[in-house]
Amino acid sequence: MDLISTMRSFVRVFETRSFSAAAKDLSRSQPSVSKAVAQLEQELNVQLFLRSTRGLTPTEAGQKFYEHAMRTLDEAELAVQAVQGAHAPLTGKLRVSGTITFMRQHVIPKLPILMAQHPGLCLDLLLDDGNIGLIEEGVEVALRMGKLASSNLTARKIGQCRRIVVATPGYLQTNGTPSDPTDLIEHVAIVLSRGEGGDQITFTKDGLSTEVVLRPRLRISALEGVRAAVLTGLGVAVASEWIFKDELERGQVVEVLTDWSLPILDLWSVLPGGARYPSPKARAFIAFVEEQLAATPYGVR
Repeated sequence: MDLISTMRSFVRVFETRSFSAAAKDLSRSQPSVSKAVAQLEQELNVQLFLRSTRGLTPTEAGQKFYEHAMRTLDEAELAVQAVQGAHAPLTGKLRVSGTITFMRQHVIPKLPILMAQHPGLCLDLLLDDGNIGLIEEGVEVALRMGKLASSNLTARKIGQCRRIVVATPGYLQTNGTPSDPTDLIEHVAIVLSRGEGGDQITFTKDGLSTEVVLRPRLRISALEGVRAAVLTGLGVAVASEWIFKDELERGQVVEVLTDWSLPILDLWSVLPGGARYPSPKARAFIAFVEEQLAATPYGVR
């Protein structure tokens, strides 16, 4: 088995934590993948994985080798694309991380376009509202919102969205419509407990800022839960416009305090491990999402 094939075997074993799963993804036999990794360890004279009955765990050496192997495979893919032409169809698997609600509403419905352009491309979407470890999960590109927790990430802003205060007409009819940010203190607040959520909200109007500390009766760790709670009529929430886009258009929820503004929520494309250059697949995916957003109010202006 040549070095590139061996590296591909190692990378899939690293990402799946399983020889059999990697073999299935690569359309190879499990013994051949296991042998390739064992030979690689022998040649490097290091142990890349700890084997146990519970599965495989990468060693520190395995973690470092994965980062370098990914860069090597990316360079090989770039070399092939340079020979075949910049617009050659993309092939292979691309693992993408993103928040559940944003991906479900604004990316997945558009994927038939991308996959029709590249029939050989396979997408592995890892949907999670938390900031997972990209290298540990084998993610090539992530879509993340708000302030980035780590300065070590290579990120580029590709979209933006207003943050608004929303509630159902039924809730407002029963509990009244807030006319000032401080009115929210007396309302049932539904708060996202991580990410861009929180109790402390800063509103701006005519150049002046007002800070409000909500008294949430309901904290939820995922945006899908916030959506469900608001749509059920439980209370008001400060949320990004794009997670309630369809419901706002249909009148199922309404925006309140429209003469006040909140900090804009940014969408970033993020590369793992401080990588400066995305692979051709990752670059194509980022460009695709950016292109789709450009046709909406959520593109970077």
